[in-house]
Amino acid sequence: MVENSFTPVQILDNFYQTSSYFPMPVVLISTISPSGKTNLGPYSLCFPYIIAEKHSMLLISRSNSNTAENIRRSKVCAINFIPYNKKLLKNCVMLGYPGETTEEKMKNNKFTLIPSQRTQEERVPTRSYPDIVDEAIQVFECTLDESFPVYNNDTTLEAHYILSINKIVMKKEWKECLLEGKGFPDLPVDFGYRNNINFWFSKHSTPYAEPIPKEKGNSVDAVIYAAQRTDSEVKWTDEACEKLVKVPRIFLKKALRGCVDFAKEEGITLITPEFMDKIRNKRAMETQEA
Repeated sequence: MVENSFTPVQILDNFYQTSSYFPMPVVLISTISPSGKTNLGPYSLCFPYIIAEKHSMLLISRSNSNTAENIRRSKVCAINFIPYNKKLLKNCVMLGYPGETTEEKMKNNKFTLIPSQRTQEERVPTRSYPDIVDEAIQVFECTLDESFPVYNNDTTLEAHYILSINKIVMKKEWKECLLEGKGFPDLPVDFGYRNNINFWFSKHSTPYAEPIPKEKGNSVDAVIYAAQRTDSEVKWTDEACEKLVKVPRIFLKKALRGCVDFAKEEGITLITPEFMDKIRNKRAMETQEA
């Protein structure tokens, strides 16, 4: 019999850091204080919530924090993903100290604030928007989604907010890496507040690629997955994706991009099998003419 190497751990409040090891992101949430000043609050319990069609993040916060109160009042915030930098992380800990007003805590701010990147057309005229962090790798500018009831526990002061992502901005070099499918920013990893003394952070290792086994080929699911991520403005039916199953994996991204570009030229927002046939016929005619 193989000896069991596991042992039970008591599940305590804040179990993600008291009863387990749970790697988390490090973000700064910028909000607007009642005086109109931008407030920065460091958070790690911030995760994708709805990932298709409607895009949103889940933020877990103390309900009486500056950030939470500002979100409930102003309905807007920005999620700033900062790079790994020990001096910046030290400042995050300073900015996260509870009980201070925005004016008190922001005296210790070391981050550079720049205006929201929302265009005039993307703004509500009667609403103010918080600044964003210039040192950030990327920023999600968000609005509180009030179609979801806010979870609020008066005993533990735990509150959950669903934040609709209105705009994502990213530093140019990382956008290029994103589009090319290679290269990753150096983002910090948070392991939480432990031993009642320290916050624990880690520098992430360089990601490595694990290719799909050759014998697996392009399944319909794989094509659908890639198609859904090619362009948010153009959707695909499953039947249309089936027509690309035989495309070699190395050329799939290019093939999808070509189909989407042609769809946009034609004013098409949903690619169907019939439209795929039209593309095939067009390419056949171009080949004959050549």
